[in-house]
Amino acid sequence: MQPALGYEGAPQTLGEPGTAILEDVRLKGCIQCGTCGGVCPFGYLMAYPPIRMLSAVRSESFQRAVASDDIWMCVACSACTSACPVQLPLTANLMTRVKEELLLAGNVPAELQEALENSQRYGNPLGESPRKRTDWMRGIESLVPIMGRDKRQAEVLWFVGDYASYHPRVQPASRTLALVLNRLKVDFAILGTDENSDGDSQRLAGERGLFELLAEKNARVFRKYRFSRIITTDPHAYNALKNEYPQLGITYPVQHYTEFLAERLDVLRPQLKRELNKTVTYHDPCYLGRVNEIYEAPRQLLQAIPGLKLVEMPHNRKNGLCCGGGGGGMWMDGFQWEKAHIRLSEWRVQEALLVGADLLAIACPYEAPRFEDATKTVRQAEGLLVRDVVELLSDAMESPV
Repeated sequence: MQPALGYEGAPQTLGEPGTAILEDVRLKGCIQCGTCGGVCPFGYLMAYPPIRMLSAVRSESFQRAVASDDIWMCVACSACTSACPVQLPLTANLMTRVKEELLLAGNVPAELQEALENSQRYGNPLGESPRKRTDWMRGIESLVPIMGRDKRQAEVLWFVGDYASYHPRVQPASRTLALVLNRLKVDFAILGTDENSDGDSQRLAGERGLFELLAEKNARVFRKYRFSRIITTDPHAYNALKNEYPQLGITYPVQHYTEFLAERLDVLRPQLKRELNKTVTYHDPCYLGRVNEIYEAPRQLLQAIPGLKLVEMPHNRKNGLCCGGGGGGMWMDGFQWEKAHIRLSEWRVQEALLVGADLLAIACPYEAPRFEDATKTVRQAEGLLVRDVVELLSDAMESPV
């Protein structure tokens, strides 16, 4: 596979590399304060963190920057964009577009290339068969309607997502959410084997053409059915449907599942009768929190659980640390380990221990496997349990789902 070139809508290089980036007026307001490089979690080891990359684009050293593979340490966490005092779109319009240039040049880590090939071939980066996308439902098939098989319309379309469908650690949380939706008598359905990857992480890894291909596949499926809103398990899917798909003319009301459940706390709270008597801290997913400013809904759900004491890590909300899975980081663990010899997930687990948490609550399918792996490598972290917010809600129900 030639990176990017085989995809419908693949990015094209016009003129010298970096020309289009330089012409982006939204990047010309840089005041060279260096804040972006300071907040970048891997900025300390990158030859070209955002501030230096922008300088390279402006100068004649951009070819050297593109020749380096340091850009793949960028996990698209948007910390640079969020911290920029003049609000430059550094993640989307600088770092992601530089990744496009590297893809076109064939300067791609093998792990990432495999994930992109899988996404094109199978509709998911894990390389799993589309026929297995509903395997997570085993044992509860009758409780999860599928559009096209069981009905043609529903109040809520649940976009399950790749890791929530395929990853063995995340599948239990998917089953739990399905059962909670049933407990709340929500009229919902899923796409089943018709669902494709949302494509957002592929886009943030520089593969805009593949993103558009996947988005259009999902749009064709959406148009076949009637529903009032979409809910997502994955913050990346939420971000794609809320902010990126509309630019392609694909527009639907969308919520992350924590928002959806928080709106139904009056129905949910009476069912939360079991005291957990634990101390919990919550990790803000980058594309739920920092990018889309959804901070309170997950915390409201946690605070509704009897006996659960919520404490905050030093980095929280807008200043939260990334788990390291975004921007293709989920598929470049080996590459990034060789560069850094540390994982962002390990830093996060250390913070959870610092505040005395028994539980690390999450709301993104990337995070359970990353943080659970980190508890095995961080000293004294073996007792820290990683639980999705919906799993904790289920634990608190008098008759757990």
